[in-house]
Amino acid sequence: MTTAGVRRRAAFTGLYAFFATVIMLFGAFTSAMVVRRGASKDWKGVPQSNLLCVNTGVLALSSAAAEKARRDLAAGNRVRFNIGWCAATLLGAGFVAGQFAVWQHLRHTGVYINSHPGSAFFYVGTVAHALHLAGGWIAMLYLAFRALRLQLGPSRRTAVDITTLYWHFLGVLWLYLLWLFWFWGNWD
Repeated sequence: MTTAGVRRRAAFTGLYAFFATVIMLFGAFTSAMVVRRGASKDWKGVPQSNLLCVNTGVLALSSAAAEKARRDLAAGNRVRFNIGWCAATLLGAGFVAGQFAVWQHLRHTGVYINSHPGSAFFYVGTVAHALHLAGGWIAMLYLAFRALRLQLGPSRRTAVDITTLYWHFLGVLWLYLLWLFWFWGNWD
């Protein structure tokens, strides 16, 4: 196996190990939320915002654009890759901006992190997701700048593949969080 092949395998192994730690983090979060919800009578849900549905769509579009761009790069079409990757990066920024809008809306309606246990878990879960997403978005932004400066060639495909897979993972994690808050958190 070539040195590049070894590095590629090592990069994916590192990513999968990181996935395991993130899954354990959100698994512990889920366990704490379920236990806290079941052990108290002071649990209140968080008002559901339609913006969460819009944000979910934006994140899904971002993930689809990243995947399409990844495939375009593999096919050697740099122009389409640049367009698709930049679109995915901008949509990722749109998701984060949408999350800030959701948090603003909740604060405007009087729901703060310390309002009740349900709001605390909602804020902590969505902020933890946003922090992980910020890391992925920074990687996407870095790769977008490299691509636009024509410094992203076949040797950088591993970085694109890793970042795209991480982005998909965060999308699935977001769907899980929405399900968790809907099923266990009881939207108001």
